[in-house]
Amino acid sequence: MDPVIVVGSGPVGLSLSLALAGHGVPSVLLDEGPGKEEPRPARSVVLHADTAAMAHRLGCTTLRDEGVPFAAWRTMRRRQETRRITFEDRPAPLHLPQHALTRGLRDAAHAHPLVQVVTDAKLDALEQDAHGVTAHTRGSSTTWWRGSHLVGCDGARSTVRKLLDIRFPGRTAVERYAVAALRAELPWPGEALLHRSPPSGPEEITARPLPDGVWRLDWLLPSRGDLVTPDALVKLIRDSLALWCGGKTPPYDLIDTGVHTLHHRLARRWRDGRAFLAGDAAHLLGAVGTQGVEEGLRDAENLAWKLALAWHQGASEALLDSYGGERRTAVAARLRAADQAMSALRGGGGLRTLVPGATRSAEALLTDGHLGQGPLGSEPVYAPPVAVREVPTATEPGGPVADVPVTAPDGSTVPLRDLLGRGRLLVLLVAPGTGVWDRRHWVGAGLMPRLAAAVDALPVRADLLVADAYPGAPAHTVLLVRPDGHLAATFAGVLPAELYAAADAVRAGAPAAEDGGQGSGKGSGKVAGADVPALRPALDAVTSAPVID
Repeated sequence: MDPVIVVGSGPVGLSLSLALAGHGVPSVLLDEGPGKEEPRPARSVVLHADTAAMAHRLGCTTLRDEGVPFAAWRTMRRRQETRRITFEDRPAPLHLPQHALTRGLRDAAHAHPLVQVVTDAKLDALEQDAHGVTAHTRGSSTTWWRGSHLVGCDGARSTVRKLLDIRFPGRTAVERYAVAALRAELPWPGEALLHRSPPSGPEEITARPLPDGVWRLDWLLPSRGDLVTPDALVKLIRDSLALWCGGKTPPYDLIDTGVHTLHHRLARRWRDGRAFLAGDAAHLLGAVGTQGVEEGLRDAENLAWKLALAWHQGASEALLDSYGGERRTAVAARLRAADQAMSALRGGGGLRTLVPGATRSAEALLTDGHLGQGPLGSEPVYAPPVAVREVPTATEPGGPVADVPVTAPDGSTVPLRDLLGRGRLLVLLVAPGTGVWDRRHWVGAGLMPRLAAAVDALPVRADLLVADAYPGAPAHTVLLVRPDGHLAATFAGVLPAELYAAADAVRAGAPAAEDGGQGSGKGSGKVAGADVPALRPALDAVTSAPVID
């Protein structure tokens, strides 16, 4: 079986290759550059709970070494502080230079035997057939590459997108910022700041901490204003620091500067046969606090497990189509929310132009984007694949699961999100009290034997987990979780036929050709393609298995 070809070695391409490797799928990562990152502290990224957990699972050690979690988030208007948010009850956003994130992912990719990184390899042609993709690169070694699928993670000017003749409509220069990275002592160590309508200067300033006393400062500029000269930038720095430090500019060391122009664009299609788009090749966003890199990482996590299923045992066209259906819908909703917010915040239309019913202040709307909450920043919710007898929990169907402690198959207790990205569904039983007992005492008791038999009969690989509690879920609730951590279904106890139907819906049914030459993983036999009604007697017979009380 040929590897997956990933074009582009930024954070999204590296994450996709590593995510595929976690599912046991090899990849060839084509990097048109030399394989090194230019240090640019003024270009940074904020990761929230799901994307930080993903990067950690992929082996990115720079999160720990070079990432700074916000100690708090402050908002100011004119000269007054209007709000201060701390993170005692949830993970703080993690801020780090983008080159540090890329370097950490690249180190993990070089260390993984299933990832082949090829530098100085610029794509200039691709061809598809019924069995795979052939890509041609030029550079130090001009050659052809053969892959099962190809994913373009090659940025806003994507060669893959152009070769596939996919349109990329949208808006140009929706926001423009002057940016500086500098070392200075500010009055709120480790705390990020959003300053609206300062007494003079730009309409909005943000300050976010980086390691070693460095700060990234962003000043909102007119979308079509004059060029930012060095003198003008120095004045912005001095005026802002003086505003925050009692009227006197403190000593500072200017490290890096730039002007950042944001565009809003969305590719018409994210799939063309065996070729896909992800990250900036598929979408551009970033206004009013939204994070483009984060959405690219979510693309990679969503696509990886679907390609892995196709690679190992064959996947339906519907499952591969669902990548674009889910992710494009989520990003489009984010773009709509940002455009509506901008109309109110920048255009003077007032908050009544926002989503119906929205009454929050401008500062709260911007805070949503920066802190990963609300329509501008929260983790995506995908439409659940099948209607089942759901048990209400604190997690909306299709939403990201809570990161509760669970007991894994080997008996260890780990956070639930640590077990994602391994090419398996997760079946979680809520069983109060199991957390205080050794696994050998309850693994053969109560519902466990019946549930274990039902999980073993599923059409795709799945791990059976146990949690002492899950937010909002009563005892004996069973949750079915996708490999990317989104809740697929909930059940009141052991319902083998319903669990089977939900798992089959998650994979969007069997592939068109049952053997498909795609491997021989569990679920590739005849039972995988059988109708659930025909299987119901056998599945329901599982409930008659012995129960040990």
